[in-house]
Amino acid sequence: QVQLVESGGGVVQAGGSLRLSCAGSGRTFSTYAMGWFRQAPGKEREFLAAISRGGINTDYADSVKGRFTISRDNARNTVYLQMNSLKPEDTAVYYCAADRRVYGLGRRSYDYDYWGQGTQVTVSS
Repeated sequence: QVQLVESGGGVVQAGGSLRLSCAGSGRTFSTYAMGWFRQAPGKEREFLAAISRGGINTDYADSVKGRFTISRDNARNTVYLQMNSLKPEDTAVYYCAADRRVYGLGRRSYDYDYWGQGTQVTVSS
């Protein structure tokens, strides 16, 4: 089991950048593929990005490709989401999640076994 805690959210102007962090507990962090999702009020949870256990493979939603970058540091049990060129429509609660499957990078919420509590990102126009 792994516990996840996100940080780094806040208020930023359109065009700005933020870096979210997700710290995982335990010595098994590197055995999980990791993902980032977001959920805006009244909308379904949306997949953003995923990264393989070793950090070699990544996958992005079209809505953030070229603007967001996922990375991880297994020595620090942390996964990051660098967000650039932010838009007001990026406003949402952002969640990280851990996937214990051996193969593949999941895009669906039910691919993931553990979730953080979320961090709010607000982009002002």
